[in-house]
This record gives sequence, C-alpha cells and structure tokens, in this order.
Amino acid sequence: MTIKVFSSKSAMAEAAANDAAASIREAISQRGQGRIIAATGASQFDFLEALTKVPGIDWDRVEMFHLDEYVGISDRAPASFCKYLRERLIDKVGIKKYHLLDGTQDPSTVIARVSAEIRKAPIDVAFVGVGENGHLAFNDPPADFDTHESYTVVDLDEDCRKQQLGEGWFPTLADVPRQAISMTIRQIMKAEHILCIAPDARKANAVKLCFDGEVTPMAPASILQRHPNAAIYLDRESAALLPATTMEASAG
Repeated sequence: MTIKVFSSKSAMAEAAANDAAASIREAISQRGQGRIIAATGASQFDFLEALTKVPGIDWDRVEMFHLDEYVGISDRAPASFCKYLRERLIDKVGIKKYHLLDGTQDPSTVIARVSAEIRKAPIDVAFVGVGENGHLAFNDPPADFDTHESYTVVDLDEDCRKQQLGEGWFPTLADVPRQAISMTIRQIMKAEHILCIAPDARKANAVKLCFDGEVTPMAPASILQRHPNAAIYLDRESAALLPATTMEASAG
C-alpha cells in the first residue's frame, strides 16, 4: 500500500485519474479490454470528473462493475448510485458494457447475476473510497473479511446512514435505507490495482484509523494495507492526522 498526499483536492483527483487511466490503458493493451470497479459518493466527484477528461482511453473496451447500491431504491431517485454512475461516468464516456445493481429487484437475483459476470475474468482496477466510519464499499464495521461471495446484502449502521444524510442524498435520516447490496471485501481485494480516493477533513479520523493502525474488521478499509498494489489518495485535510512516516509517497 502506498499513501499519496496532495496539496488540494483537485491535484489529488487529477493524479488519481491519470494513474487510473494508465492502469486501464495497460489492461487494454495487454488483454484487449479493461475491467473496472467504480465507486460513488461525494468523495468521488472530482476524481470521476477528472477521469472522464483524460484522453486516450478506449472506453468501448472497458467493462464496469458497480460497487454498491441501496436496497429498495429506484434508479431514478436522487440518491441512486445507478443514476450517479450513469450521469458521472457511463454516459459521459460512452461505456457500453456495465453491470449495475438494481435496488428494486430481489437482491438475491441481482447478486447472482452480477456475481456470475464479475467472476468471468480478473478485475484490472478498482476505484474505492473510505467511509467516515472506515467502511469499504458498504461493508460497515465489523466487516466480513472471510466470505467468498462476490456481493452480499449488508445492514447499514447508524454512522453510515448519518454520512449519507450529511452528504445531502436524503432529506431525513428516516429516508436513508437500512440495507444495501455491497461488493464484499474479498472481491474488492482481488483487483490487480486498487485506487482509494478519500479527500476532505471529515475523512481524517477514518483515514488514521484505517491506515495508521492495525488491520481489523472494525476498520474495514484497513484491509487495503495488505494489498500489494493499493494506492491511497488524500488531500491535506484528510491526511491531517497521519504521521509523516506513514506517507510512503507525497506529491503536489
């Protein structure tokens, strides 16, 4: 795992986007296609905006998988991550092959369908974030590090639901769903490269917990410490509580 700290969110986003593009281009060059996992949430806005502007990516050869989605939410709802990915990535660059998680269908049916697709070939690069409670995807603490399933239905804890409210996705806490379909920890860790984008001061406590402490299900994103090709992209605010010795790489 490498930690990269940047002077601003925009510099962080641009660097992460360029690194993501390089991984995608390399996969296409070597195997004729690139398979990616895309994250959502407010922390990914700048990164995805930068990624869609990077030239030289043959998006026709990219296959995209969805990280997580609320159970029971329509893809037309403002908080829908399906809607988010269409608007901020799929439609912008013209990805033709993608696998979204339909929150209105029976979760077991959705999980079976998308799991069968993701297991067909390796994932080249996964884009993820870190929740304010340290979650990775919607795997809240204590996360299941052991399941071999690709996706699972998870219960969202109170801190996670409050984060979704605080980011403005829902009008009240009662409106935030209590369950979601989430990619599992083991499936995320199978990706050849993982780019974890986690800016903003509100993520500083989680960043310290996950990347300056032990690997534990109580800090789900801490598992990224065990991935040989994981890079953590931070701005000064999110890195504020890390000791300088933790930062293996620094830029901008």
